[in-house]
Amino acid sequence: MTELAGTQSRRSLLVELFWTRTGLLLLLMLLSSSVLLPLAGRMEQGALRNVVTAVGTGLLVSALVTCAQTLLTASASRRVLVESLVQESRAAMRELTQEYRSLNMEFYPTHIFEPTDEPDPALNRLMMSDLQGTRQYLFRGFSARHAAARLLLTRPLEREMRVVIADPRDRNSISSRARYLLRRTGMDGSYADVQARLYEEICVGLVGLYVVRDRCTRIDVTVMSNPPADRYELFDDSIWVALFSDAAGTTTLYPRTLRFQRSSFIYSMEHSEFVRTCNSRSALHVCIYPDTDRDEFLALFEKITGRRLTAKRLELLEEVFHSFRRDFVTSANLDG
Repeated sequence: MTELAGTQSRRSLLVELFWTRTGLLLLLMLLSSSVLLPLAGRMEQGALRNVVTAVGTGLLVSALVTCAQTLLTASASRRVLVESLVQESRAAMRELTQEYRSLNMEFYPTHIFEPTDEPDPALNRLMMSDLQGTRQYLFRGFSARHAAARLLLTRPLEREMRVVIADPRDRNSISSRARYLLRRTGMDGSYADVQARLYEEICVGLVGLYVVRDRCTRIDVTVMSNPPADRYELFDDSIWVALFSDAAGTTTLYPRTLRFQRSSFIYSMEHSEFVRTCNSRSALHVCIYPDTDRDEFLALFEKITGRRLTAKRLELLEEVFHSFRRDFVTSANLDG
């Protein structure tokens, strides 16, 4: 309704402008002829009277012809002017739309998922779609349990995975995370219980990466002290940011999550930061290959955690991981 009113207003303005210019010219011609013809009638016969009569008659005929021509061509002229304005407006709107679209791709997320107490099926289906065809999977978070669980649902691929997780040997890493959970989510249990649970999550995540080692050409693991609260997952064409630090999700287990495209500013920024962390000489780096056997993994586990892992304990952690994976897959509706 507003667009129609605007179009009619523009047309009325064009008609008004057109007729104002033409009407002024016609008025001047009619006034001139109405003065000259009576004047010629009062003049004596002669050359001057003939000239005045000819001029007055010419002006009158020209006014009548111009009026007729204007009536015939006004509609076409108006249509040409309107179409010209419409085309220019559309071109300007296309340029403006493209500019805003490029800004949206660079600074705004493609998807926003609000905090939940259970895994969001829509979020996980979209993330699995990004994961299925990616050649490089970069993960930075506290533990890698969910990343390993998702990888187990994919087919083996020429995929490289890099993981940055909290250092289980660093007491501050686990303590700060425990304080965060107790303060933000109200997790049940004492402070010591939460610390023990978080340490167990890191161990389960490491074992999970060992279980899914055949899904990648290699899995590079970097441990760092006191990692950021937010979790970042980078794929070939997108980046996912789980905002554990977001105050809006303080009482939920799964925080507000944003998805950005590869062309976004945050993808470039976090990718550079991830590469910097993985190349840091102060961090501990280990690598899990598809052919890494149990004894080699036990040595890697001890190198990361500082604790010796027995074969029986490894089997128990594998069972815990598979139990977690089954619960996660079911609650996220990824089993269908």
